[in-house]
Amino acid sequence: MKLADLATGPDWIIWIVFVVFAVLSIILLSGHGSWFISGYNMASKEEKEKYDEKKLCRTTGIGMSIIAILILIMGLFENFLSAFFIYIAVGIIVVDVVVIIILGNTLCRK
Repeated sequence: MKLADLATGPDWIIWIVFVVFAVLSIILLSGHGSWFISGYNMASKEEKEKYDEKKLCRTTGIGMSIIAILILIMGLFENFLSAFFIYIAVGIIVVDVVVIIILGNTLCRK
């Protein structure tokens, strides 16, 4: 069974999701867009001063880029990839999110 066999919706939805993730990744990789980072955007001024904002944005941007690349791979190769790839992609995304959280709370502190 191929990944395309599981798709029930229109193909353009996957491309919109990819574009959204790609644009957010670019904004975050440029060191801007800290208002997109959940928790940081709601933190008090004293709490925000404990973090290096550019490092936090770039770390989150790299993680979002990995997710965007996975979505791109699934969109481009849906006719060739096995349906099992969904489990691999979900596993990579879970590990990616955990790594972003760990790095955001360790590497990105001042």
